[in-house]
Amino acid sequence: MSVNAIVWGFSFLMVGAVFVPYFVSFRRRNRVDRARKEEAERLGIDRPTAQFPAIDAAQCVGCGACVDACPENDVLGIVRGTATVINGLKCVGHGLCEAACPVGAIKVGLGDLSARADVPVMDPWQETSVPGLFVAGELGGLALVKNAMGQGRKVVERIAQKGGGPRPVSGRDVLDVVIVGAGPAGIAAAASAQERRLTYVALEQAADLGGTIFHYPRKKLVLVQAVDIPLWGRLKEAEYEKEDLLRILEDLRKKAQLKIRFGEKVTGIRRDDGIFSVESSQGLYRSRFVILALGRRGSPRKLGVPGEDQPKVMYQLKEAESYRGSQILVAGGGDSAVEAVIGLARDKSNRVVLSYRREKLVRIKSKNEERIQALFAGRRVQPLFNSEITEIGPRSVRVAVGEKRLDMPNDYVFVFAGGDPPFAFLKQIGVRFGGKQEPVRVGA
Repeated sequence: MSVNAIVWGFSFLMVGAVFVPYFVSFRRRNRVDRARKEEAERLGIDRPTAQFPAIDAAQCVGCGACVDACPENDVLGIVRGTATVINGLKCVGHGLCEAACPVGAIKVGLGDLSARADVPVMDPWQETSVPGLFVAGELGGLALVKNAMGQGRKVVERIAQKGGGPRPVSGRDVLDVVIVGAGPAGIAAAASAQERRLTYVALEQAADLGGTIFHYPRKKLVLVQAVDIPLWGRLKEAEYEKEDLLRILEDLRKKAQLKIRFGEKVTGIRRDDGIFSVESSQGLYRSRFVILALGRRGSPRKLGVPGEDQPKVMYQLKEAESYRGSQILVAGGGDSAVEAVIGLARDKSNRVVLSYRREKLVRIKSKNEERIQALFAGRRVQPLFNSEITEIGPRSVRVAVGEKRLDMPNDYVFVFAGGDPPFAFLKQIGVRFGGKQEPVRVGA
């Protein structure tokens, strides 16, 4: 045998040793992801509802870097050699897939929201159909603290640009802007307004700042990502415990002396001759612009079943460690429900049941998925899928699971079925929404 033949044979063996395992792995991954895609389409979770990775199939090389970069794990997959969105409902807009793509085939954005009846119609600067009325934060369709704060800053920048016009003769009592809400978007807007020396006030109906974050369970990790806060500086960590993040925001409020008024609910907004009149539970404010940083939480959605008015039925969990030796049922399938279950199951004396109307959990973060599946496997939590609560008694709860009816001993029921956002209030103001203009509930 010649030397050349030996060299070529060795080369083919080396190529085969590298290529064959890769090819087998690639085929297996395609097969698994194709099955995931088909299941997602059947469950109706493949379509993104807000932020999502738009993939240019012509540019995509199918390397899977985006799949590996996504911390939610289940959003993307490789099907027929091209990256594709599999579980669009899990996308929360990290943008790590876009950064990881070596050929620039992914852009993370909101896309066309015109068909969504739960998102106000806005221009690129977040201005609604009511001139001078802006939206910042999750009410506009984007999740994440980083996005909310970015929008708070962006809106104030736009207001500062538009603020050069003549003031009315009686303009001494007219503010530049009234900010409704003191969550991340509202706080960032207030800090930006102060930084730009605009006259403003922020009105928060609750007794504390933080908005939706304030209602999170104790010690919950809040996904922040690196973000710059006006008058404060950069938050460098990707995640903060709820209490730590609230402490940072409270420090900002005190040190910058932000003009935030707590316990003051906005009851009406009208616009006459280019000036807004903002009515609250404490008085009337006049301003040239208004920023709605209300969030999407709204009023908790109720189940509408007999016995739901009992004190043992609650719609949020703050101190999970205070529940011991209890029979507890949690209704819901989102992150809030799963995090409540995880917190309650830490005490082994509790018997925790999770009831969800779908056949599986499809909208939760990957970390929560891992934790809840471990609790299921260890029989620390009893899952009841395809189930609905039909009646709540003083010491029991009745649950329909398919054709079966279960009567279970029960001390507490926690309902995490989303909320009814303040859409009616916004429509009264004149804010237009996309879609068919039908009442929409979110968060189920």
